[in-house]
Amino acid sequence: MRTIVRSFAEQVERRPDRVLFELPEGRRLTYGETDEAVRRIAARLVADGVRPGDRVAAQVEKSPEAIALYLATLRIGGVFLPLNTAYTDTEMDYFIGDAEPRVLVCGPEGRHRDSVVVETLGRNGDGTLMEGGELHDGVHDAAAGDPAAIVYTSGTTGRSKGAVITHGNLASNCEALRESWRCTGADRLIHALPIFHVHGLFVAVNLTLATGASMDFLPAFDAERIIDLLPRATVLMGVPTFYSRLLKSDRLTPEACSSMRLFVSGSAPLPASDHAAFAARTGHAILERYGMTETGMITTNPYDGPRKPGTVGRPLPGVEVRVVDREHGKALDDGEIGAIEVRGPNVFTGYWRMPEKTAAEFRDDGFFITGDLGRIDEDGYLSIVGRDKDLVISGGLNVYPKEIEDLIDASPDVLESAVIGVPHPDFGETVVAVVVAKPGRELRPEDLLGFIAGDLARFKQPRAIRIVPSLPRNVMGKVQKAELRRRYAGLFTGGDRA
Repeated sequence: MRTIVRSFAEQVERRPDRVLFELPEGRRLTYGETDEAVRRIAARLVADGVRPGDRVAAQVEKSPEAIALYLATLRIGGVFLPLNTAYTDTEMDYFIGDAEPRVLVCGPEGRHRDSVVVETLGRNGDGTLMEGGELHDGVHDAAAGDPAAIVYTSGTTGRSKGAVITHGNLASNCEALRESWRCTGADRLIHALPIFHVHGLFVAVNLTLATGASMDFLPAFDAERIIDLLPRATVLMGVPTFYSRLLKSDRLTPEACSSMRLFVSGSAPLPASDHAAFAARTGHAILERYGMTETGMITTNPYDGPRKPGTVGRPLPGVEVRVVDREHGKALDDGEIGAIEVRGPNVFTGYWRMPEKTAAEFRDDGFFITGDLGRIDEDGYLSIVGRDKDLVISGGLNVYPKEIEDLIDASPDVLESAVIGVPHPDFGETVVAVVVAKPGRELRPEDLLGFIAGDLARFKQPRAIRIVPSLPRNVMGKVQKAELRRRYAGLFTGGDRA
């Protein structure tokens, strides 16, 4: 097996002078220079006592040295633990107590912690981590099943769970994506994603490292800066909000995108209207894919062939996907909605120190229960209907929020919507729609209900519609429905906080 570290080492040997990172301020790092940073950090971690299997936690700003830290950890057999820079001290106490890292790397303002060695790393490569002249030689010979990373889930339903990702998971998923998306060393990626998340680190960065490509490495999303970079780039990986914001610029033209070969969207559903608008404006069809923390990427719309709006495509090479009855696990026919399950070399080994939770999430035949609901069409394309926990059961009848959201979003006055279930004294649960109006549009709940009523059975129609300025989202652009359920939990039982 060629691990990510081995693939990177091959690129260093092949083209050490190839630029890997280019930053907005003009700073550049080649593959050879990045390798030197990796070896320096690896030597520092070994001196700090990191041994194979030890965890190295990183709560640092986005920088080339942060990627070097990731590679250095894997190089010496450590287990990388990427953490959101927005986490509070209380949240950090939980992650450190749960994962028990040998080393915590944080920003220059980082504070002492008794239970862990603390190193610092700043956005510009400053900090204690880069001190010292020793360079580490050799690469730990990792097996496919050895842990490479622990990535914590969002923890919206209880405490966060650490998904243990192996070297084999990373390597197999990278190879499947390279093959499916035709990635090569000639690519230049615009990287504007965070690096503490699967999309930004294990998809965008790993593909770049393994193929010998280059990156314009941006600290955050900036629509005008990205449009500046498009004429010399070939790939952009983003979330739906990237594309909705790019569409607001008059500078987004076919000419600006003339060198681009691939626009990828993931981490949240891409509105079909944005898919159509982007194609009309640029001549490019955005490629939607589907993945999650525990599995990496699962499916993708094809590089060649029709990219169907509203679907996330077919399984990647080596990956199996099925849709089953939620209660009994029986495979369903095409077009039927059920629970999405996946099996393959991309699927994680389990949750860190949670054997019971791990066992509950796998079928006896090895399929992982994703918690997502979907359907497969006659061409084998998968559509995501929603999360299992978002399913509304009203009066014993199943209501799928996305069906209602699609109808609401078709209103010319609506920008976006989120449909949730809240407690109801008669029906157990009932449907509530939380809606954002388009700028300058007048939106009344009764008009919106009239707009959708003819297309929905009565039991699916919202019993309340709330008009709000915006929907709560996480850093990857996903609507936080758990927050909306908390906000409107008392709507029909008293205590509505909205």
